[in-house]
Amino acid sequence: MALIHPSAIVDPQAQLDSTVEVGAYSIIGPHVRIGARTVVGPHVVIEGHTSIGEDNKFFQFSSIGAAPQDKKWSGEATRLEVGDRNTVREFCTFNTGTVQDAGVTRLGNDNWISAYVHLAHDCQVGSNTIFSNNAQLAGHVIVGDWAILSGYAGVHQFCKIGAHAFIGMYTSLTQDVPPFVLVSGNPAGARGVNIEGIKRRGFSRPQIDAIRAAYKTVYRSGLTLEEAKAALAEQEATDADTAPQVRALREFLEAAGRGIVR
Repeated sequence: MALIHPSAIVDPQAQLDSTVEVGAYSIIGPHVRIGARTVVGPHVVIEGHTSIGEDNKFFQFSSIGAAPQDKKWSGEATRLEVGDRNTVREFCTFNTGTVQDAGVTRLGNDNWISAYVHLAHDCQVGSNTIFSNNAQLAGHVIVGDWAILSGYAGVHQFCKIGAHAFIGMYTSLTQDVPPFVLVSGNPAGARGVNIEGIKRRGFSRPQIDAIRAAYKTVYRSGLTLEEAKAALAEQEATDADTAPQVRALREFLEAAGRGIVR
């Protein structure tokens, strides 16, 4: 049997691994699945069609899997999916998706989610991200792996944040942020490459130099975005070892829907 505090309310239809812990006064709804060794702290509500993987830790007072904060939602059975080894601190709110999008909100693996973070409906968050206190995502936002959002960062709906990007404290995003780029300020502006982040993740010197050169192509060369994409394609073809990093930036620019922070 799962380790459930006597004061917790767990619906009989909920599917909890035998190693799951549920703290005092928490509530688990009927359509919830929770994987092995996940710990649900006290006063946590997990509801909706929510699937949670293994080895997660939910601290007190979070609301997980509640209905989307979208006036178009009419009770459809949309979902929330949480991966493995995530830490979710106090007072976080993760909502399910809407049928106007994929119908599912996702959080990947190994993410560090600090207090008061909001993941709105249909957000797609990768793995190994860090969300500092009060970082907020509106609906339909996509966040790549290893991205970092500093405290009180706010992201407009439908924005995309690339892998390894860094968003500064109090930054308000209304456009997409390419991979590897450090953004801060209001209005948000690109301030350079997230050098410290990619160094910590083991990028080689040639890879870092290639990312810097690609950044200069986009932000410092005076080229139009179309011209910059063509120049990146040429840079990508020059070195097979650094091509994946340049390609990641070029492909992000190809897919950017709201324009990029400049």
